[in-house]
Amino acid sequence: MLKISGGFLLGVMAALLLVWSSIGGLMFSERLSPYTVEETTARIQQNIQAAGNGWSISGLRNPAKPIEAEGGNVLPVLLIEACSAQYSGPILKDDGVRFLSLLMPCKISVYKKSDGKVYIGYLNAGMIGSLFGPLVGDIMAKVVVDQQGFLVMDPSKPAPALIIPKTGGESGGASGAEAGC
Repeated sequence: MLKISGGFLLGVMAALLLVWSSIGGLMFSERLSPYTVEETTARIQQNIQAAGNGWSISGLRNPAKPIEAEGGNVLPVLLIEACSAQYSGPILKDDGVRFLSLLMPCKISVYKKSDGKVYIGYLNAGMIGSLFGPLVGDIMAKVVVDQQGFLVMDPSKPAPALIIPKTGGESGGASGAEAGC
């Protein structure tokens, strides 16, 4: 009996370890960009503005800036913040899921790795949404569709200019109240 209990416990622990080690890959996605950090960011910003559904750019952050200010050296990173009041409104009005404001605005990270390539990192909104019931799941399913459109890199279009939102700026000066959702 002890061998059976021990084997069962070992199997449960192995399953939990497998789930724990793969959860990051389920929650976040990463894809390669053919452009520089700045051009990739500008193309995503342009796509957000063209998306409709109430989307707007609420911020552009440079999380490496404080490290650089203290003399550190970090590869380029830009964090695009976008929000749709159409999607965030129902979540913010519902006390049961208002804590999900932690995920607002939607963020897309554009960064260079030590391999010299530029990557786009983003939250798997569909998977996250499905964890919180039908209201959030239905909304996040729509966000996923829009988000995929944000990431389209059409080489036939000229490179747009980088947009520095007045409320956020690269240094991250906006408070939550100023930056919108």
